[in-house]
Amino acid sequence: MNLAERLQESRAGRTAAPSLPDQRAGTESGLATGPATDAYAEVRTEARAFVVKNLGTRLADSSLSDEDLRALVTVELQTALTKIDTPLSAEARARLISEIAQEVVGLGPLEPLLRDPTVTEIMTSGPYNVWVERAGKTARTDVAFDDEKHIRRILDRIVSRIGRRIDESSPKVDARLPDGSRVHAIIAPLAVDGTALTIRKFSEDKYTVDDLISFGTLSPAAGEFLQKAVAARLSILVAGGTGSGKTTTLNMLSQFFLPHERIVTIEDLAELKLDHDHWIRLEGRPPNIEGKGEVTLSALVKESLRMRPDRVVVGEIRDGNAAMDMLQAMNTGHEGSMGTVHANSPRDCFTRIDGMVAIAGMKIDQQAVYSQIASALDLIVYQTRMRDGTRAVTQIAEITGMEGNVISMQDVFMRPADAVGASVPLRPAGLIPNCYQRIIDSGQTLERGMFLKDDEVGSATRWR
Repeated sequence: MNLAERLQESRAGRTAAPSLPDQRAGTESGLATGPATDAYAEVRTEARAFVVKNLGTRLADSSLSDEDLRALVTVELQTALTKIDTPLSAEARARLISEIAQEVVGLGPLEPLLRDPTVTEIMTSGPYNVWVERAGKTARTDVAFDDEKHIRRILDRIVSRIGRRIDESSPKVDARLPDGSRVHAIIAPLAVDGTALTIRKFSEDKYTVDDLISFGTLSPAAGEFLQKAVAARLSILVAGGTGSGKTTTLNMLSQFFLPHERIVTIEDLAELKLDHDHWIRLEGRPPNIEGKGEVTLSALVKESLRMRPDRVVVGEIRDGNAAMDMLQAMNTGHEGSMGTVHANSPRDCFTRIDGMVAIAGMKIDQQAVYSQIASALDLIVYQTRMRDGTRAVTQIAEITGMEGNVISMQDVFMRPADAVGASVPLRPAGLIPNCYQRIIDSGQTLERGMFLKDDEVGSATRWR
């Protein structure tokens, strides 16, 4: 008996239209065993198969825009529903068309979350457990995939767009969406309870320094200082923990590059969004199924130096080879370059880089690594995810050189150690930085008073 006959028999036995899919039933392990088995789900399965069969290779045609492809899918769906004698209501038919179009063209049930501007991160723990982050807080949603195969189809579409793959032989992947949002996924056998998919969204609108000041991420004085420091070609390292907002801050700093400068950005996944005409984007490549073809960040840094860059920007320094190549670039005429690194404090950046060099097997002692760091870097901008979920710059420190075997630093701006949220202002540390004269000599203007503490300038609110 085909689907149409089963639906006719079902309609003869009852007058009510079939309900929409119920919540998936779970097994003892907490995983559901499959999609809902009501008539709506069966119609959706058959209609989707009809669309995929009829459109075939056109679904992967890169010359078609998403709008054109969605229009084709909609036409095929309407044809499919005329061939299936379905008792679905008009509302259910519209929902079915929308859902299948989102699945075939977009990211299925995740599409509404991706369009929601309040959602900053999407996280799945298997196909029926979807969480989001809003305003620094996580919450579970009522969004769900049909089953594990459903979420894997969506994931395959994501990674295939950028020439990457995920399967049992390579069960983890880093990817990106067309808007630059970062994607990470792990599947079975590494993910025991179903696909673990994490999407970190990036705002379509690039945040300016004024935006970060309004959010409380920066103070006006710190924002002005960083703007003049970038223009004066000081080399800056943005540090912080995972999810602290390092990429957002790096994007903001890049807005102060001079229009004529040639910028080369190097990333594992291209996420940076520079508003710059003279910009070259380089992206690393993982090894293929045979373990060949890998292109590392270190190799790209070396290649970038042959491109006559004015500045080199490394999205994230992950290994010792890339770290040393970046430091060498900063020390050989590429001042004003930037990068990010994971660290628990500004001083922890040094031990992190030294540790990466050691893990990479480079036979360079700590004294030599520290000397390279002290010579190459001028400022460390340290960012923190606060206890209330907000992101904020908590410390801007200047590297002043070497004292024996130790890299010496001094704070330029900092937040109180007991600060809970971004509402606590970033305050001047009270010292005129050594780089002040270098900024002035570059033709910038900067008031010395912005570095003084409030009581020293006679106003408790002047620089807040």
